[in-house]
Amino acid sequence: MDLATIIGMIGAMAIIIVAMVLSGGVGMFVDVPSMLIVIVGSIFVVLAKFGLGQFLGAGKVAAKAFMFKTDDPAEIIDEIVGLADEARKGGLLSLEGKEVSSDFLQGGIQLLVDGHDPDVVKTLLSKDKDQTVERHEQGASIFSALGDVSPAMGMIGTLVGLVAMLSNMDDPKSIGPAMAVALLTTLYGAMLANMVAIPISDKLSLRRGEEETSKNLVIDALLAIQAGQNPRVISDMLRKYLPQGMRVKEDE
Repeated sequence: MDLATIIGMIGAMAIIIVAMVLSGGVGMFVDVPSMLIVIVGSIFVVLAKFGLGQFLGAGKVAAKAFMFKTDDPAEIIDEIVGLADEARKGGLLSLEGKEVSSDFLQGGIQLLVDGHDPDVVKTLLSKDKDQTVERHEQGASIFSALGDVSPAMGMIGTLVGLVAMLSNMDDPKSIGPAMAVALLTTLYGAMLANMVAIPISDKLSLRRGEEETSKNLVIDALLAIQAGQNPRVISDMLRKYLPQGMRVKEDE
């Protein structure tokens, strides 16, 4: 579970709710027609930008912004170095049936055990990696589009409200409340964009980078194991993927 995403979004919403309560109560900030214009309207506009399958799949991808466990690269390197040592002593067939921490690594090991050429191994694993990255990019782009559309829908709702208000100018007492309702759509649009859509889009972009780096590390490692390189050389090569501070710690 990604606590940063959950704490950040809940905390931001809590601050807004507290401000509403201190301003006179949450009830005055609730308007169902305004919500329909912003939320439902934004969803339909984003749907028009993408395919139905892409749009429906975005929800599953978005779950990775909340429920995702990042693999520790240092642990992956230690695991791979152990596999390299076994392969160097007993050959690639000694890795068959070996339990590992990820399905991607397991699939790569099976390719080595099956005796595929290095080019085939690299092509298949890179294809798998590219598809994962593409899913993340697609999900991020959908929520980015939602972040762009929702403020615009909020402004449209405000204009609709203003037209309705101006049509009742003969009743001065209704102008203030009508103006407040008209402005609520702008508020809803800003909240949906900046507190939900954009944070999820940015977090999915972060996840994409993390997974791409992790899979690149595994691909380089498997090709090095297949080439019969020394485990220590493999370890030194893979530690280049670590941040500088972690490299120094590992060296110590």
